[in-house]
Amino acid sequence: ATKIMILIKTGFIRIRDVLRFKKFDLIFIQREAWFLGSSFFEKCAFRSGTRVVFDFDDSIWLADTSPGNKKWEWIKRPGKFFENVCFAHLVIAGNSYLANKARPVNKNTVIIPTTINTDLHVPMPELRNKEVITIGWSGSISTVKHFEELVPVLKTLKKKYGPRIHFKLIGDASYKNPELDVEAIAWSAKSEVALLNTFDIGLMPLPDDAWAAGKCGLKALSYMACAVPVVLSEVGINKDIVQQGLNGFLVCTEKEWLDRLTDLLENKELRTKLGEAGRKTVIEKFSVNANKLLYLNAMK
Repeated sequence: ATKIMILIKTGFIRIRDVLRFKKFDLIFIQREAWFLGSSFFEKCAFRSGTRVVFDFDDSIWLADTSPGNKKWEWIKRPGKFFENVCFAHLVIAGNSYLANKARPVNKNTVIIPTTINTDLHVPMPELRNKEVITIGWSGSISTVKHFEELVPVLKTLKKKYGPRIHFKLIGDASYKNPELDVEAIAWSAKSEVALLNTFDIGLMPLPDDAWAAGKCGLKALSYMACAVPVVLSEVGINKDIVQQGLNGFLVCTEKEWLDRLTDLLENKELRTKLGEAGRKTVIEKFSVNANKLLYLNAMK
């Protein structure tokens, strides 16, 4: 019932927006104008005569529905992505893989990477527990399945290091794994930066598939901006963000996960070195300040 009420409410909001489209200088659509499988509002925006910018940072033409919502997958109709791209004067893609999907439909497609506000995401080393090393993951309820893929590796580390290590998961406060004694915390914009700064090591496991290829690395960049050393799956944009052993680690196999995490657990200096280099990478290539002119020029 709650979801139906949200659906009705957002529908009325969008209808009101349609009546105002001509009053704006620019209409910015991030991912979609409405979460059902219609491009009606995108079409209205395009036909209003106002310049429309469509921005996306995931493989949203693919269905990535949780098992609980599988029966409703048809309602969202992810294939509407290609229609939405048509109804835009400019398309902004978060990486080259995404841009290559949009460009055949709309030639006016540019790549601007996901950015981090490095004035907000700042290192706070004083928040880290000096006696216990925290290995952390941040994500959504729908992506906790990726964290689950690492559980065998984390169990091996727990057997070896015992109380010397701690696992923290941000995003799904209901998550439980008694064997690992995972501390699960709900995500909030207000607490995010402080929570990330309690990590000594940040994890980003991903499957090597078409959905992951479209990811734009926000999780990794958020860790790195806080000077948290990262271990990432060697897929998609991660290969552009991390230079192996210089500002983080890229891994493929379970053994590589175990070896690189062990390296970081055993070597505080290495954690500090990779963390500092990671923040430098974000500031220089993936920060709001480094990319603001790309946005401003694209919007002209």
